[in-house]
Amino acid sequence: MVGGASRFMSKQKTLPLRSQVKTANTWDLASLFPNDAAWEKAFRQWEKQIAKYPLFRGTLGQHAKQLAACLRFDSQIDRMAEKVGIYAFLKSAEDQANSTYQRMVGQYQIVASRQNQAASFIHPEILAIPSETMTCFLAAKEIRPYHLMIERLLRYKPHTLSDKEERLLAMQSEMASTANKVFRQLTDADLKFGTVRDEHGDDVELSNATFTRFLYSPKRAVRRKAFFQFYHQFARHENCLAATLAGSIQTDIYYARARCFDSALAQALFADHVPQIVYDNLITAVRAKLPALYHYYDLRRRKMRLRDIHHYDTYVPILAELDVQLSWKQATRIILDALQPLGHSYCATLEKGFSGRWCDRYPNRGKQSGAFSCGSYDGDPYILMNYQPEVFDHVFTLAHEAGHSMHSYYSAKHQPYEYYDYVIFVAEVASTFNEQLLSRHLMAKAKTSQERAYLINRDIDAIRGTIIRQTMFAEFEKITHAMCEAGEPLTVDTFKSEYHKLLADYFGPDFFLDDELKLECFRIPHFYRAFYVYKYATGLAAAIALADRVLAGGKPELDDYLAFLQSGCSKYPLDLLRAAGVDMEQREPVLTALQHFEDLVGELGDLL
Repeated sequence: MVGGASRFMSKQKTLPLRSQVKTANTWDLASLFPNDAAWEKAFRQWEKQIAKYPLFRGTLGQHAKQLAACLRFDSQIDRMAEKVGIYAFLKSAEDQANSTYQRMVGQYQIVASRQNQAASFIHPEILAIPSETMTCFLAAKEIRPYHLMIERLLRYKPHTLSDKEERLLAMQSEMASTANKVFRQLTDADLKFGTVRDEHGDDVELSNATFTRFLYSPKRAVRRKAFFQFYHQFARHENCLAATLAGSIQTDIYYARARCFDSALAQALFADHVPQIVYDNLITAVRAKLPALYHYYDLRRRKMRLRDIHHYDTYVPILAELDVQLSWKQATRIILDALQPLGHSYCATLEKGFSGRWCDRYPNRGKQSGAFSCGSYDGDPYILMNYQPEVFDHVFTLAHEAGHSMHSYYSAKHQPYEYYDYVIFVAEVASTFNEQLLSRHLMAKAKTSQERAYLINRDIDAIRGTIIRQTMFAEFEKITHAMCEAGEPLTVDTFKSEYHKLLADYFGPDFFLDDELKLECFRIPHFYRAFYVYKYATGLAAAIALADRVLAGGKPELDDYLAFLQSGCSKYPLDLLRAAGVDMEQREPVLTALQHFEDLVGELGDLL
């Protein structure tokens, strides 16, 4: 599943029950299962099949046919699990208060854990096969469908433990997620932030979910109060939060050391075959272009007529939101027009998905917030939206999720199950590529300088939030993990001190850093999935470069991009992007994206 949250400012006071939503506005999950009874039957079949794993234990080195049979069985079971799991997840997303679907998700998670434990012998046994024997196996025709899978697995030989040790690590999976669970429970349930009176005079509960909404308030007093009231609670619990974050970092390091990696960062990059130079180049390139960001903050300060600019002044639009009312049909038409450079086949397929029932369109009571795309090998690439016609940004959200869904669609159509599921490193390329085409299409059609300025400002904030801010997060993760690996204690003071240094560098000398902002390091959920956020930054940088290439090129450039969408994980991500026309081992794509940022800041200054 891929996707992200979007901002909601609906004037609607009450939401309909799920049962009251028109069927045409909901997704049709029949491509997975026609009903819950069919799901239940498939779930039992999947659960029953897991018992067959022991039949293969201890036999994988006997001959190529046996190894192929085990891999084929494992792939079939995994495919069943994907279908069962995605249906349960999507049904629970429709109404998170529905206990039936919460139970289904729980059932799936329990059995999935059992499957992982039952299959934990496979990788160690394959890696224990002598090199000479494995060379013969790889030449056998039965192994051909799994050749790439085995080659990738063999890379892990220095990092794979014995069968018993692997089983122990597999059994630790739930325990290892304790830090993240504590963080979630503390910040989402236990911390109480009180209420804040918004710009309309309404008392609204302040929470993790509403905090960003307050930062978008046009009234500075509202933004300021929400900011300090919110972080006051984090200050009261900073010791608990620091211990939780330290625990997560220590868990990363434990697993890296258990598997004989040089560092937690090395382990995180290993799966995608990404050299550390990509991570380091990103940080170096962004730091080189920070003066353009400082210029933007000063431009924002002057446009907002502020003496000092604070963090709580960086979210609210500096231009009034476009006054539009775009129906679902109008929004999808705009998106399809913008995506015409991707060719008839791409647009025709997406149009069928939009007008058909790939999408769950509108909010209802209990529905998961935000937006996401959830593709699978056997089902349609579904999109969850909470679309509101008066929120112009939702058009971009839909274009973004459509990019993910078309990536899933093309990969599933052109790759076998084993190689269709693209990794996160390339996932954000397809989605933000679509946003780039939409933004440029709308800019070209802007009727006024104010409309163009609004679109430029939106692009600036997207690059600022996705490339620059995520790179700051990535640098914090690198620093704190290196400190822990060097034996330095991770305390409240060390976390806040290191984070403050980064804030000073990334926001610049003329930005007013409130002391409370150091506490932000304790509220970022991504820090509990370390070395993940850099992929957002590299993804958007690659998308900007590829959008330039496709729009300026012809059929060969388009074919390269569509081949990228069709490739799933049949190559390592850097190789997929090179084939599409961008080399992320070089600094140029990031520098090009940030030069685009600098140019946009300059044009915005001229327009304002």
